[in-house]
Amino acid sequence: MADITNQKERSFPKIEFTDSEAGALEFPSSKSRSYNYYKPAKLRATMYEDVTVDVQPDPERHLTQGWIYGFGNGPGGYPQEWTAAKSSNWHAFLDPNEEWEQTIYRNNAAVVRQVSLCLENAKRARAYSGWNPAWLKFIERNLGAWMHVENGLALHVFTAVQRSGPTNMINNAVAVNAAHKMRFAQDLALYNLDLSEAEVGFDGSAHRQVWHGAPEWQPTREVVERLTAVGDWAELLFAANVVFEQLVGALFRSELVMQIAARNGDYITPTIVGTGEHDYARDLAYTRSLFTMLARDEQHGEANRQLFAQWLSVWVPRCIAAAQALQPIWSQPAERAVTFATSLDDAKQKFRSLLEETGLEIPKELDQ
Repeated sequence: MADITNQKERSFPKIEFTDSEAGALEFPSSKSRSYNYYKPAKLRATMYEDVTVDVQPDPERHLTQGWIYGFGNGPGGYPQEWTAAKSSNWHAFLDPNEEWEQTIYRNNAAVVRQVSLCLENAKRARAYSGWNPAWLKFIERNLGAWMHVENGLALHVFTAVQRSGPTNMINNAVAVNAAHKMRFAQDLALYNLDLSEAEVGFDGSAHRQVWHGAPEWQPTREVVERLTAVGDWAELLFAANVVFEQLVGALFRSELVMQIAARNGDYITPTIVGTGEHDYARDLAYTRSLFTMLARDEQHGEANRQLFAQWLSVWVPRCIAAAQALQPIWSQPAERAVTFATSLDDAKQKFRSLLEETGLEIPKELDQ
């Protein structure tokens, strides 16, 4: 019988923990039954954060090997160089509207039902037959022309840069902005078609001539077309949502159409234009949040504020010129509740308040 005491002891590799094994890393929700790799803005993560934050990968956060994909003749992924603005943490931006795929369908569906019901009721009640010719002509020319503004911004501004931002949160907000503009342009087109078929002497094709040749609309058209040529996505958002929409868009929609429609016996147009104003209020909320974050960035805030001042010096004069060129349309309706001077002053004051809230200085060009 062999002596077991003389047998060699078997050796096994010792387990050595390197903190790279599954479950070793600690992150904000390590001890929670709901796992997140980010810190929620509030105590609990929202559905918006769960489906948006970190969905788009970023080498600065998770891709230690760098971008895993790229463009054939350019940088990989979502380059921060696509804008001159800088941020110490682009991922700090969260859309205050918390828009994502489900919300955009739900919200837009509600607006479409509202507009459709309004138009159906107007046709049933023959509401258009009670309008005076001057108001019909105003809607025919000017609201029809504004349809081109919304369509141009939708297709060639916001849609063009809706994946240019460095984070998914920014790109989602811009994509929703594009959807808002596109739907509103379509609402105006359907409205124009309904009026054309109402047998009230409405020329549904007049808007083309107005947009292409009417002197009062050419500076607005020029600004929109200049916007489509901007390559810097942040400048595009800033010029469109902060400057143009405040000094021209809200001036026309809110300070004119929404103010005088009822006095001209029209309760249909404010309902439709009001949806566009509601959209812009939401789009302005995310825009204000983004540029306030950039203007107050601890590392790049001063440089960003100087950059924004340069953008203001370029776009404010253009938009003021476009606004002033629209002055003649204030005298077209038979019943007028406001003057152009009052409307422009109100638009400028709201613009000043927006810049102050964002942390920017009022440009001298605003009062020239």
